Amino acid sequence: MASGGNFELLCLENPLLDIQGKGTPELLEKYGMKPNDAILAEEKHMGLYEDLLQNHDAKIIAGGAAQNTARGAQYILPPNSVLYIGCVGRDSYAEKLQAACAEAGVRVEYRYDDEQPTGRCGVIITGHDRSMCTDLAAANCYKLEHLKQPEIWKLVEQAKVYYVGGYHLTVCVPAVMALAEEAAAKNKIFALSLSAPFIPQFFKEQLDQTAPYWDYVIGNETEAASYAESHGLPKDDLTAIAKAMACLPKKNTARPRTVIITQGTDPTIVAIGKGDGEVEVKTFDVHAIGEEQINDTNGAGDAFAGGFMAGVVQGKPLETCVDMGHWLAKLSIQELGPSYPTPKQTYTHS
Repeated sequence: MASGGNFELLCLENPLLDIQGKGTPELLEKYGMKPNDAILAEEKHMGLYEDLLQNHDAKIIAGGAAQNTARGAQYILPPNSVLYIGCVGRDSYAEKLQAACAEAGVRVEYRYDDEQPTGRCGVIITGHDRSMCTDLAAANCYKLEHLKQPEIWKLVEQAKVYYVGGYHLTVCVPAVMALAEEAAAKNKIFALSLSAPFIPQFFKEQLDQTAPYWDYVIGNETEAASYAESHGLPKDDLTAIAKAMACLPKKNTARPRTVIITQGTDPTIVAIGKGDGEVEVKTFDVHAIGEEQINDTNGAGDAFAGGFMAGVVQGKPLETCVDMGHWLAKLSIQELGPSYPTPKQTYTHS
């Protein structure tokens, strides 16, 4: 499947403005957060955003996991390859998001909510750790009706690959399922990111609803362990978790299911379901990088997914897709936030 610039990749999730500042363990404690947390904001967290802006030299960056992934995939793919869908408010933050996506070459089709402001994510950086606290606001207001509008659904039908961030399972499951069913019915590719440990933990039913449709499912080691715990699997054996996920019942049997578990600097585990309970497991070393070159690991997983999905859209072999993910993640962690270097670099196989 060669990419020809016809918006082959459609990404759905929650567009957010990242408010990112350097913090301390004391700041985490103040807001009841942990290192490398990813949580939804409660009342006690609402002061965090202004705190970061006023006291922690915060930077404002276009975010939302799948929006980061969309920008990453477009970084590699030909122009007009990536479409992103989500919900924002009618405000200046939405304008900033739209401008950032336009600069990255990503087409956005936002639903605009008239009552809620654009969602935001407070990111506390402590060393190489980052803790995220998300106030979904308008992002929580996405509606299936927007996706089903004729002009939007035409773009859905035009796309060949769907990528859904797991965070959207907290927002609009019917929209996720509409894409999943379209993919299965027309033998298109449906990929889902586990996104955060709280998704398998607190949104297990919604996640399980999508499972039969996964052609690709991507998660990191903590997300995989959370999945295992919520599904009664041993949580310390990532290979066994990947194999169990690869063997789950599948709606579209014309495609194998591929489970990808990243582990930071440790090898990436990939399990490919072969049918009849047979699973092939492969591991791939990440691209080495000196500690002194790491600027910020925020968005590294999103970048990996962007590179990987770009490879999928281009019909590359699995090994190349994983390598493209590792390559883009390596570039991203040398930038501030979920960003990619300019001038644009060209992928070459490691």
